[in-house]
Amino acid sequence: MSISPKQRLLDTLAKKTVDRPPVICTGGMMNSAIVDVMTASGHTLPEAHFEAGRMTDLAGDIHRDTGFENLGIPFCMTVEAEVLGSEIDFGSLACEPKIARELFSSVKDVTFKDTGNMLRSGRIAQVAGSAERLSRLYPDQPVIGSLTGPISTAASLVDPMQFLKELRKERDSAHRVLQYVSNFLIGFAHTLIESGATVICIGDPTATGEILGPRMFEEYAVTYLNRIIDGIHAAGVPVLVHICGEMKAVKPSIPQLHADAISTDAFVNLKLLKDEYPQLTTMGNVSTILLESGDPEKVARRTETLIREGIDIISPACGLSTSTSLATIRAMTNTVKY
Repeated sequence: MSISPKQRLLDTLAKKTVDRPPVICTGGMMNSAIVDVMTASGHTLPEAHFEAGRMTDLAGDIHRDTGFENLGIPFCMTVEAEVLGSEIDFGSLACEPKIARELFSSVKDVTFKDTGNMLRSGRIAQVAGSAERLSRLYPDQPVIGSLTGPISTAASLVDPMQFLKELRKERDSAHRVLQYVSNFLIGFAHTLIESGATVICIGDPTATGEILGPRMFEEYAVTYLNRIIDGIHAAGVPVLVHICGEMKAVKPSIPQLHADAISTDAFVNLKLLKDEYPQLTTMGNVSTILLESGDPEKVARRTETLIREGIDIISPACGLSTSTSLATIRAMTNTVKY
């Protein structure tokens, strides 16, 4: 008898032998709430961002229609920024939410809220409520709670261009902001875990080698990602981390991350990464451009290559376009499963 998708993912992250790779899409920055699924089911965004029942329904639709072996929530990267005080444009059925205006113009201006109060505000209760419902409705499927990483969250609180400059010019204040953000993210993760999340995924698209460079990646990204990962591990739950970009400039720092699996962009040769750092559990990295192209045969061939190369978890390489077709997604998931 084959093991459940939930157990397969947990065993993979624990470096146990499994029958085949899991095939997942985590939610958050890598969510798969595509137009095809929403128009067919009638469970749509932006409505599902705001209410636990609707979020649960849409996550279930995505799991059923795409074949991904998990349930991933939320469907955006703005839950944290909204709680921290920035202004959000909640988008539409075909357009994901985004930051409309950051609350502060400098790290020196940030005022710190009480973490406990923040965890009772915004959409946190709705996301946690959805995690609880999903864990009860789908006991054999992993519920993945997705967080926006510390660098990206801080850059949604402070004007991002100024924030990046101040990582060099106002280091003490920048570290204080990142400590504040990290404490909040640990609290958010624990709320999701207490509500039934099986795994936590952290996506930090601002924390790339191209944007930060190797020195600041190690000083800031590695430091605060590990602080959050360690806080989540203290609750007994594994952590996935997605790093965007080519990764060449920061590759030596990747093994320093305490994550249970590393997800990468399509630019990265995962086989070479795995060969160079065999201790890593690798995740990815089917190109989202390829998935959007609408060619199921090419998607299937790329997926077969990743399986043959021993990639541990098969997943899209980044956030899916909402116009991605179900045919290409199913070509990916069916290739892994059948």
